[in-house]
Amino acid sequence: MAGKKFGIIFSVLIVVGGLGYLAFGRFGENLVYFVTPSEVVTFGSDRYGKKIRVAGMVVEASMKVIPETLKIRFDLTDGDKTIPVAFEGVPPDLFKEGKGAVVEGYWDGDQVLHSHMIMAKHEEDYMPIEMKQAGVKLPTKGLIKTLKVD
Repeated sequence: MAGKKFGIIFSVLIVVGGLGYLAFGRFGENLVYFVTPSEVVTFGSDRYGKKIRVAGMVVEASMKVIPETLKIRFDLTDGDKTIPVAFEGVPPDLFKEGKGAVVEGYWDGDQVLHSHMIMAKHEEDYMPIEMKQAGVKLPTKGLIKTLKVD
């Protein structure tokens, strides 16, 4: 009986210890909130090289693909300020000029955001290509639009 109690108490302590580590440990240091290009341009040298996420719109006609590489350069704006982004990798299918994106990387002393990840935003009526090819139709009224109170 004493062994069973010890096992339960030990298990509870392990779970509580794990939760405590997540809550008070390095968990908070690893969170990355997104900022806007207007905020990025105000960063001082203490923020150089630190991971950031920047949300904005990809500026029309700013995307330049470097031939025979996986490098892309484009500008990201919030309507007020614009920053240059250097991305290396394969961008998501929905990534296009004039569309929203969240870019993760680091800001450097050359005033360029070096990115390793792009998350493309999509419209409310987004549908995977497989569903479009299968002929699936979206409702003419979106759920949010139908909840509007007059």
